[in-house]
Amino acid sequence: MTDSFTLCCKKHPSKAGLARCWALLLAAVLFCGGLAWSGAARAQQGSETAEFNLERTDAGVFLGATLQFELPVLAEDALNKGIPLFFVAETEVLRERWYWYPQPVAQAARYMRLSYQPLTRRWRLAVSAAPISNNGLGVVLGQNYDGLADALAAMQRISRWKIADATALEQDVVYTVHLRFRLDMSQLPRPLQIGAMGRSGWSLSMARSQRLLPEHPP
Repeated sequence: MTDSFTLCCKKHPSKAGLARCWALLLAAVLFCGGLAWSGAARAQQGSETAEFNLERTDAGVFLGATLQFELPVLAEDALNKGIPLFFVAETEVLRERWYWYPQPVAQAARYMRLSYQPLTRRWRLAVSAAPISNNGLGVVLGQNYDGLADALAAMQRISRWKIADATALEQDVVYTVHLRFRLDMSQLPRPLQIGAMGRSGWSLSMARSQRLLPEHPP
């Protein structure tokens, strides 16, 4: 389309020719924009969704969430082969400011390790407020499940997770809370990390934002 535009301008130096050239250029821009929009629309049609609600109390801000996703094919295959997978749920509370960028005031993270135990044929989900290593150190809560679906269902439910202390927030200020959930690729064995780069069979990430309005005293 660029070549056509250049050629058009060379052959038609008149006003009519210039008008035609600009029309061709505008058509090219609209066409490329349409492709970009359709690509973005297809990207938003994935099966990963996240819904959450916020509760503000005297003790702080609590988050409850329901995550809906399908485990990537290659990730599920790795689990069945005895390779544990690591997931991270992260939140950030931002103070909205009309005169400048939002100010981060609180952050929280929840780390999960999902693994299959071939000897017992059971699934184990470990949850921690600190990063979990491959040997399981740092785990504060662990639960066994008979099936993968049960383990995933437990991982997809987040109940009353404290993401900010009350002292970090002001009553008359609007905040925005960002929630992100992802498969932690950095915890995969090195050969899998290299092979998983850029492959959709490993992709799992979702994000959602919600405003936290001021709490007016009675």
